[in-house]
Amino acid sequence: MPRPPLDSEALERLALFYAGRYATTRAKLRSYLTRKVRERGWEGGGQVPIESLVERFTELGYVNDRAFATAKGASLQRKGFGERRLDQALYAAGIESGDAVEAKESAQAGAFDAALRFAQRKRIGPYATSEPDRAVRARAFAAMIRAGHSTDLARKMVNSRAGEIPEPDEI
Repeated sequence: MPRPPLDSEALERLALFYAGRYATTRAKLRSYLTRKVRERGWEGGGQVPIESLVERFTELGYVNDRAFATAKGASLQRKGFGERRLDQALYAAGIESGDAVEAKESAQAGAFDAALRFAQRKRIGPYATSEPDRAVRARAFAAMIRAGHSTDLARKMVNSRAGEIPEPDEI
């Protein structure tokens, strides 16, 4: 049985449910509401008030792009991902550059620690169980790059001997 078309009240209920259940951004909320209106139709008079609803939720603090960016950056750093990976995640979430400044600064400051965590998780470089051959080092280097780390940092981690953790100022 098809769901009834949306009106202003139903659209607001959907927005509240979505913002309450998921960590979201203005862009994600806008996309969700647009999809729901497309799926169910619009019964309310005039224009669909998606933009005004998104702005109101932002003013009320239900949606906070800056906090989302900071939390996403911290999460990715804990997992060992680098700055480029953060940039990709924030772009996909629709975060504007002004809201991403703190997260990017934090990612830059914690780049070495994130690279160490990634190397430990993947048993690369200083955390390798044995001395890798050239092919294994090449795959490890590619994994570090895909994880968003700089070329210099990835090279330093991959070329570190097993058990010898490089110093941050060496990078």
